[in-house]
Amino acid sequence: MTPRTARARPALLLMLGWVALLWVLEGVDTLSGNALDVFGIQPRDPAELVDVVPAAFLHFGFGHLAANTLPLLVLGFVAALRSGIRRFLAAVLTIIVVSGLGVWLTAPPHSNTAGASGVVFGLFGYLLVRGFIERKLLDIGIGLGVGLVYGSILWGALPTESGISWQAHLFGLAGGVLAAFVLRERGRAVRARAAGAVAGPVP
Repeated sequence: MTPRTARARPALLLMLGWVALLWVLEGVDTLSGNALDVFGIQPRDPAELVDVVPAAFLHFGFGHLAANTLPLLVLGFVAALRSGIRRFLAAVLTIIVVSGLGVWLTAPPHSNTAGASGVVFGLFGYLLVRGFIERKLLDIGIGLGVGLVYGSILWGALPTESGISWQAHLFGLAGGVLAAFVLRERGRAVRARAAGAVAGPVP
């Protein structure tokens, strides 16, 4: 097994498992008469803070889920492949928390927000800026490609359509950019400092 295959396989399995989980949950929600919708985020109620994470795994119908499935699968696979599973999961958690808290703080009163679209926007932002932050030509190219293919989704981060949580999209995007900065690779700088320490000062 080549190193590339060794990284691609767990990334693909992770994303296929994630998407399968979302479809199973939506099936359970449908069969239970939408009983899982209570785990969506209702704004500015302190008791709803516990729903920030589960809301990202729930949807309001199969149409809603279908719209998120392909971009989540593609962007998630690319991000997991390039970042590694651990950093990818940390990035996703950052995106979910930032997106969910943004919804909790700014969504309209009496609304209920759920769905993976905040994660989709977050992964888009993460991939878009990661290469520039880490100064890696391949990841810069990937970011430009992601921007070219999915750039039109940025309209969803603006309050242009009623019934769509632009707040989840906007704060998800911000969470992805934040994750790219916070989780940037520091190995090169650490190795450089270590080499300097071993070599000692120049006489």
